[in-house]
Amino acid sequence: MRVVAVGGPMFVNGFRLAGAEGMVVKSPDEAFQMIKNLMQQEDVGLVIVSEDISEKFRDELNELRAKKPKPLVYELSPPVGQPKKIDYRALLRSVLGVWHVF
Repeated sequence: MRVVAVGGPMFVNGFRLAGAEGMVVKSPDEAFQMIKNLMQQEDVGLVIVSEDISEKFRDELNELRAKKPKPLVYELSPPVGQPKKIDYRALLRSVLGVWHVF
């Protein structure tokens, strides 16, 4: 299974040094299109995307995750800047389509 990083040059190069593949993108639209293409490839197991780019299309990405659980698409903080807090419970509810927890 392939691991592919999607993001800016610094983000992608860090993963390339660790042995993963990388795709440098210049815009959130380009990143989203790249992720959609990667999700159609059977040999891709993990897509790591820089969250400073993915925050612009997170709702659309969650819809894709709900329809196709493989490959796993993981958002990670870029190497520069403050990491953003992600509410993983809300994300999981969104992906699963569950809005009320009893």
